[in-house]
Parts: sequence; structure tokens; C-alpha cells
Amino acid sequence: MKTTDPKKNITRRQALSMVAASGAAAGGALASPAIAQEKAVIEWKMVTSWPKGLPGPGLSAQRICDRINTMSDGRIRVRLHAAGELVPAFEVFDAVSGGVAQMGHTASFYWQGKMPASVFFTTVPFGLTPEEHCTWIEYGGGQELWDALYAPFGVRAFMAGNTAGTMAGWYKKPLTSLEDVKGLKIRIQGLGGEILRRMGATPVSLASSEIYAGFESGVVDAVEFLGPWSDAAMGFQQITKHYYGPGFNKPNGTGEALISSVAYEGLSEDLRLIVKEACRSENAQALAEANWMNAQALQTLKAEHGVQTDSYPQEVVQTMRSLAQEVLSEYAAKDELTQKILESYRAAMALVSPWSQLSSADFLSARGG
Repeated sequence: MKTTDPKKNITRRQALSMVAASGAAAGGALASPAIAQEKAVIEWKMVTSWPKGLPGPGLSAQRICDRINTMSDGRIRVRLHAAGELVPAFEVFDAVSGGVAQMGHTASFYWQGKMPASVFFTTVPFGLTPEEHCTWIEYGGGQELWDALYAPFGVRAFMAGNTAGTMAGWYKKPLTSLEDVKGLKIRIQGLGGEILRRMGATPVSLASSEIYAGFESGVVDAVEFLGPWSDAAMGFQQITKHYYGPGFNKPNGTGEALISSVAYEGLSEDLRLIVKEACRSENAQALAEANWMNAQALQTLKAEHGVQTDSYPQEVVQTMRSLAQEVLSEYAAKDELTQKILESYRAAMALVSPWSQLSSADFLSARGG
């Protein structure tokens, strides 16, 4: 009896189907271990110094979380905790340094009691503008000095938002002379508080969530916060109509992202870049947003709330400017690194100021006629 070899009766189409099937099976066998080895999502907490959704810095904090989550395709999930939810507003640095959270969003001048030089990375009186500050950090050696300052605490920092130029503050009574400064209780942060203290005022430190109640109840007679957009959201226009500007004590408003050095170095190279670029992107967007929203808010404050913008008397400005240099020099004398940071900051200002004057100040003067 003649036997038939089954292989000879297989059509070309059947052969191709068998090859495809075997390939799929092999692929499935290879895919299973890969799925099993897939890394777990990296969970980070971000603590902040702001009420949730606060126009300006509160929005910046949330957008950074969203950017990292999206850009990493979900490999990192950063959850935001507003001031007071996990830690108080002024304990963000310690929370990141101590491992309570992997990330924070805040402002460096809150740490001036711990590190005097930290103020330079937010702003100093009569100092760099937002654009000039970015130039110093990115190209003038500022980032390297920032890294050196925070390294002993196991913390990295990046620029991560900007509230733009600020206002000098809200006053219950008009400020018409140096005498009006004496005895004034004002909520203020940074070196501006020390300058006003030397002028006879009493600087008071209040977290963002406490400012309105303190102002309304008389704990303070005046409030310095940010610009019109954030200030209007806080409701200060309901308490007084006297709004002073510009904010000589805070010509810049850099927000900082704090990151645990251990958490940051534990990331792959591409994830570290994503975190860094998420902060850099927010720095640019926040500055553009702040300038746009401040302009709109100021218009509304004047037209709908009867707010009037006032300027400090010239004798007050001159005294502040003189004291600013005095205070900065004293700060620099505290330690070698602070002195080095001040020298770098002043060198940057000396370099960029002539160009800023020519390209911006002189142009704006000419444009306005």
C-alpha cells in the first residue's frame, strides 16, 4: 500500500499560516517574562508652601506634577500636597531633606534663617529682574552655587516658576514719609523685612493661608505678597485700597523646585532630564502667565474695586536702597559661601545691567514718548 507523506500535501498558504502561528506563540513566550519584569511606577510626593491652586505659584506646582507624570508616560507619578496637608508651609525644605517627601515647591528665601545665602535664589532688594536672574542661574554660575549651598542637606533645586516683578504691598493707611514706616507692622518675606526693621517697622512672617485673616484682624497693618494677580485672589482689595509699587524689595519672583538628592540620583538618566525640563518649562510659562495675568488683574482692581496704586516717597526709596547694600554686605560676612554667592550675583548684575538699561529701560522710555 502506498503511503502519503503529509508534508507533501500542505499548500503554500497553509505553510505560511503555520509559520505565523508559531511566530506568535514564540513572541508570546518571550513577552511574558518582559511583562513580569516591568518596573513599578515611581511614586513621589510634592509638598508646597502654597494653598492649592493659588494663582501663580500654586498653579506652577500643579503643572510641574502634571508635566512629569505625562512626559514620563506614567513611569513617575508625583502627587501634590498643598501647604498644611502633609507639612506646614515653612517646613517644605526640611520635609524634602528628611525624606518625608521627594519633591517640594516653594521659594528659597524662606530658608534664610537656615542658610542666609538662600535669599539670592529667590530675589534680593534692588537686585536682578526675572530675565536677569534666569541669565545668572543658567549662564553666570548661579546654578552651581545653588547646588553647593543645598548639597549638605541632600537637596537639589531648580528654577520652577516665576511670579514676575512684584508690588510693594497693601497699606491700611497711606505711607507718605519715613515717619509713617516707624511702628508699622507688615507681613513681608526676604531681606526686605530686615530693611524695614532697620527703618523702624516690625516685619511679621505669616504663611500664605494666614495672611488675609492677619491683615483683616489687625495682626499686621500692611501686607507684601506678590503681584496683582495673586494679591487679588487673596482678597486684599476688600480690606484697603492703598496699593504700593513697584516692589523694590522683590524685583524677581523665582519659585524653586526642591528634590531629594537620593530620589533624583535614583532615577534613570532620561527621567532625571524629564524632571529638570519640567521645571525649566514651567519657569518660562509661569513668567509669561504672570505678566499677562498681572496686567489684567491690575486693570480690574482699579476699574472695579477702586484700588489706587501709589509710589513710595523718594526719601523712603533712597533709604531702602542704602540699607539694602548694608544688609547684603552683612549677610555676605556670615560665611565664605555666602560671600562667594554675593560676589557672583553682583558680578552678574554689573554685566547685564547696562544691556538691560539699553535694551529695556531706554526702549520703554522711548516707546512711551
